[in-house]
Amino acid sequence: MTTDLKSLSSLFTSSDPEKIHQALQIVREEVSRVGSDQARPLFQMVSSLFYIDPHDDPELASILDEAISLVTGFGEWVIPHLVDNLDQGDLKAQMASAEALGRIGADAVDPLVEKYHATRDPESRSFVLYALGKINSPQVDRAAELALAGARSQDLELRDTATRTIGRFAAAIPADQLKPDILDGYYDSLRANLADSNKGVKAKAVRSLGKLARFKHLDPGRKRELRVIALNLLGEDDEFRWDRTFVVRREAQEALEYFEG
Repeated sequence: MTTDLKSLSSLFTSSDPEKIHQALQIVREEVSRVGSDQARPLFQMVSSLFYIDPHDDPELASILDEAISLVTGFGEWVIPHLVDNLDQGDLKAQMASAEALGRIGADAVDPLVEKYHATRDPESRSFVLYALGKINSPQVDRAAELALAGARSQDLELRDTATRTIGRFAAAIPADQLKPDILDGYYDSLRANLADSNKGVKAKAVRSLGKLARFKHLDPGRKRELRVIALNLLGEDDEFRWDRTFVVRREAQEALEYFEG
């Protein structure tokens, strides 16, 4: 490697977006020249940008996105590092690592499943499911049971993330590929989470049920049942049992068209 690491490091630690972009360009060219395996020392520099907070520094939001995309091109050897980053305790870095794993795609499924089984920590499991939900591939069916278990968790964060992830899986897994027992479990768990005391979980349950219907996982009988529930939430049925939480009603309104199809 001929890149001057000291000079490159000074570019990465700059607060000037143009200089950081220049640094990323240098890394991209170096990876193209010597191959991703030889450019391993550069991975830590690039992934250090995962700590950027796009809310505090909106001018660096595009830099963060560029860094995530660049990391995904380093090769499969970065997957274990990104999976480990899900435990780093910094929300920004955890979310960026999850986004990178999502962009890597199907190759990240099995390492994430292994990570889920290797830990009992609900927070860690939540980030694993968050990352799996970012993967738009039918091969996430290998993690289908994890989302089901998480949606039934007593831990609020894990239950919330898993309830959302079921909807993501519904979009990624073809209807004829989702095992019937898993589908039954998804339906029953999401129905149960409609009564959750947390409005976020409740709203995500409505959204994920809508995705199960939208992507043709539900039979007409189940869609009719959900149509009645959605009308209850909106206060448009005879019993007028509307939900007082706007976010829940909004999700019910969006899902209703799929329950009627």
